[in-house]
Amino acid sequence: MNQKRLEKVLEGMTQAGLSQMIISDPTNIFYLTGKWINPGERMLVLLIRSEQIPTLFVNELFPIREKLGLDVVTYNDSQDPIALLLPHIAPDKPLGVDKNWPARFLIELMHQSPIPIKDFVDISSIVDSVRAIKDDMEQQLMREASHINDQAMERVLHLIPNLHTEKKVSRLLLDIYEELGADGYSFEPIIAYGPNGADPHHESDSTTSLKEGDSVIIDIGCRKNFYCSDMTRTVFYKKADDLQRKIYNIVLEANLKAIETVKPGVRFCDIDAAARNHIENFGFGGYFTHRTGHSIGLDVHETGDVSSVNTDIVQEGMIFSIEPGIYLPGKFGVRIEDLVLVTPTGCEVLNHFPKELQIVD
Repeated sequence: MNQKRLEKVLEGMTQAGLSQMIISDPTNIFYLTGKWINPGERMLVLLIRSEQIPTLFVNELFPIREKLGLDVVTYNDSQDPIALLLPHIAPDKPLGVDKNWPARFLIELMHQSPIPIKDFVDISSIVDSVRAIKDDMEQQLMREASHINDQAMERVLHLIPNLHTEKKVSRLLLDIYEELGADGYSFEPIIAYGPNGADPHHESDSTTSLKEGDSVIIDIGCRKNFYCSDMTRTVFYKKADDLQRKIYNIVLEANLKAIETVKPGVRFCDIDAAARNHIENFGFGGYFTHRTGHSIGLDVHETGDVSSVNTDIVQEGMIFSIEPGIYLPGKFGVRIEDLVLVTPTGCEVLNHFPKELQIVD
C-alpha cells in the first residue's frame, strides 16, 4: 500500500463521517496498492476501514505474490464473492462505495446486507480528490509520457504528406509509440482532414483523402508506466487561406491566454473564460462547442474539468489540458491542446512541440 495516499483517503473518510468504504475502480486500486488487476467480469474490491488494515478481495485467477501491506481474501468461480465480503463489513454503519462497481455486485450486496439502502454512500469524490494532486513521482511520469508524445507528433507530421488516410495514420501511430517505448494509446487517436475537423470527436476513417488546403487535426496520446499524455496540433496541407490563418491565430491566442491564467487559487471557470472570451470577442463563440480542458493522469479523462460551470479552485500539483477550438461546419476545424502542471506560482506546460502555424507538403 502507498501509505501516504491511504492516509489522505482515510482523512477524506473522516471528513465524510465514514468508517468503511469499498474501492471498486481498478485504477483507484492500482493507485493505492501499486497492483494492476483487470478483473473482467469478476469482483475486485479493496475494503478500507478506519484503524484496520485494508483488505483486497480478488479472484484466485489473479494471484497476489507481492507483499502489498494489506490482507488478501481470494475466492474461486464456484464461490459467492459477496458472501465472502459481507462478514468484513460493519452492519450498523454507513458504507461508502466507489465509482465503477458493476450493478450486479452492488445490488446483490444491498440485498444481502442489513445496511439500509440510504446508508450506501457514493464516495467517488474522496479518491478522486486525492488523485487530483499529483505527487513528485507522478509529475515526472507525466513529463515522460508527454515527452514521448512530442516525439510521436513530429513523426506523424512526416506521414501526412504521403497522403495516408486518417485511419492509416492512426494505425502507424501505434507502431511509432511502440518504437518510442510507450505502452500504447491513452485514447483512440483523432486524425481529421478538412471538413472532418469540424467534428471535435471525429472518428478517423479510411475513405477521406487529403486535399491541398485541408486543415489536419492531430489529437494523440500515449500511456507510459500507466500514466497518460494528450496533445492536439492543427496543421495545413500545402497552403492555408486567410480564413484558416485567422482562425488558427485566434485559437492559438486563446490557448496562450488560458495557460497564462493558470496558477494556484484561480477557479477553473476563470481559465475557461480566458479562452472562451477571446474567441467570443472575434465572433466565433458559437463555434467553440466544448469545455476548455479536462483533468488527466492514470486516466486520460479524470474527475475535474476546465469549464464554465466548474468553480473549484486550482491547486498546486494538478494536471489538466488546455484545448480551445473553433469548428466551422462543412469547412474545417482548429484545436490546439497542451497539458499543464500547476506549480506554486503558475504552471509548467508539459508539451514542447511547436504551436506556430505549420504548412506540411
